Amino acid sequence: MIASQASRFGSRVELLDVLRGVALLAMLAYHFTWDLEFFGYLPPGYAQVGGWRIFARSIAISFLVLVGLSLFLANRNEVRWPSFRKRLAQIVAGAAVISLATYAFTPDSFVFFGILHLIAVASVIGLTALHVPFAVNLALAGVLVALPLVVSTPVTDPRWLAWIGLSEHPPISNDFVPVIPWLAPVLVGITLAQMAERFDVWPRLRRLNGRFGPARHLGRLGQHSLLFYLVHQPISIGLVAAFAWISPPDQTAAFDQSCRQTCRQTRDEGFCQRYCGCVLGNLKTQDLLADLLSGRLDKTKQQTIRQTVDQCSFSAEP
Repeated sequence: MIASQASRFGSRVELLDVLRGVALLAMLAYHFTWDLEFFGYLPPGYAQVGGWRIFARSIAISFLVLVGLSLFLANRNEVRWPSFRKRLAQIVAGAAVISLATYAFTPDSFVFFGILHLIAVASVIGLTALHVPFAVNLALAGVLVALPLVVSTPVTDPRWLAWIGLSEHPPISNDFVPVIPWLAPVLVGITLAQMAERFDVWPRLRRLNGRFGPARHLGRLGQHSLLFYLVHQPISIGLVAAFAWISPPDQTAAFDQSCRQTCRQTRDEGFCQRYCGCVLGNLKTQDLLADLLSGRLDKTKQQTIRQTVDQCSFSAEP
């Protein structure tokens, strides 16, 4: 039994594949929520605040830690250049596809340096970190996390330098994962892998291979993470788009929720109810709501909306 499992998995640690599969499903859930927001079924900004923001960052961190773990396992004794180059080329090609596709659909916020771009760069940098003591890697990860908290500069604001991660005003992007601080989770993954090697953890984890029951399907999914990443969003956004064509979202409700959510950050519920109701009513009366939500506002309409906001803000006061 043990021999057959060894021949089936080789030196692979199935637990990492299962964890990667879990992270992929979590990513699918988040992106589906983002798609619902994009088409107006959820308030604007819904997937970028509160628990959803934490959820998204947790997913990204988990992927990058797994990148570090896998990079160490594949190349800890010596770099397997043929497989490394092949994998790197696939990731670079996937990153290019994401950039081109998002530029075609959302040119003002296209993905110029997302998580695939970061993984490609981190994979190259990580080869050096494989042979650095784990204490040094952990310290470097801490520096990368702390650096943006104390350093920011407009020099790296342009897109061709923003990937560094110290921009004072980074460009708008649907998925922006700069090297600083996001290289840190990869270094943490390498650190954990080095510690597992030192304390002989990997052989014990390999003994779990073939014992995950139904969860083995997550492991199979995790072995095709790049393919899943590339195809899941077009499928998800296509399904939501088809549903929106059949049953368009209620933009009135979405605007009201978004208005109240923003208003409650500075004012009480009573004021926000009066204010948002006033703004919504005036926008509908002036037939400006659809133009506002779709971004089709000329200077005259923008001025009209500003006057409406000022008027409603005054009239909503107790």
